[in-house]
Amino acid sequence: MGTDYVHGYTPAETRRLSDQAGTLADLLHGGTTYPPGSRVLEAGCGVGAQTVQLVTRSPGIDLVSIDISEASLAQAKARVADQAPGATVEWRHADLHDLAGEKFDHVFVCFVLEHLPDPVAALVGLRGLLNPGGTITVIEGDHGSAFFHPRSAQAQAVIECLVDLQASAGGDSLIGRRLQPLLEQAGYDDLQVGPRTVYADQTLPHLVDGFTRKTFIAMVESVRDRAIAAGLRTEAEWAAGIRDLEKSAGPGGTFHYTFFKGVGTT
Repeated sequence: MGTDYVHGYTPAETRRLSDQAGTLADLLHGGTTYPPGSRVLEAGCGVGAQTVQLVTRSPGIDLVSIDISEASLAQAKARVADQAPGATVEWRHADLHDLAGEKFDHVFVCFVLEHLPDPVAALVGLRGLLNPGGTITVIEGDHGSAFFHPRSAQAQAVIECLVDLQASAGGDSLIGRRLQPLLEQAGYDDLQVGPRTVYADQTLPHLVDGFTRKTFIAMVESVRDRAIAAGLRTEAEWAAGIRDLEKSAGPGGTFHYTFFKGVGTT
């Protein structure tokens, strides 16, 4: 389940993932709990931002969290030790193929499929790790769902840079809208897929700061150097686009984004 992580492994990206997880915890994790004693696989734990939510919302689970980045795993261990000190997590530097022959009651996958060249193959591999009647929970975003006021072609162009760069790396940042057919193609049953929408304006300052600024705009900013190096925008065009996008987090600005959450069974 290897990937070219388009946002980069930087301190700024770690902060963004943390801000995102904290701001969106109830939105994304609402309705997801696992019984104590359940064996749960978190496939692609990253820096542990979602791991904290899993162990605090489902105490007593037997959680195995894997990632292909040793640096991210080290940060995840430290994060969980700090924010959920009583939790027990089995950490592994691993890919899906390293888990062959193991079985889990539940699988949790968040913001991983968007980076993969073959998400259906990954979902099929995860299905093979589930016990009969087990569940998979998948959460993905869709950058095409971002719309904002004031409207700006320059701001839209820098968002499209992120979409194009992720596509060139083999991923799909518009994957949220495909979640149901992907799970169906991978053979899951009893599918339930639905939108989880974020809307922010000046009456919701915690979302303006935590999501519009520190999550979405920070995510777009993470690909600045790649976009300019690829000739997608000049430095001046990029700066103008970000300035316009930041107006959506200013007085009179609004911002909307949709995540998609799907659950299936074996």
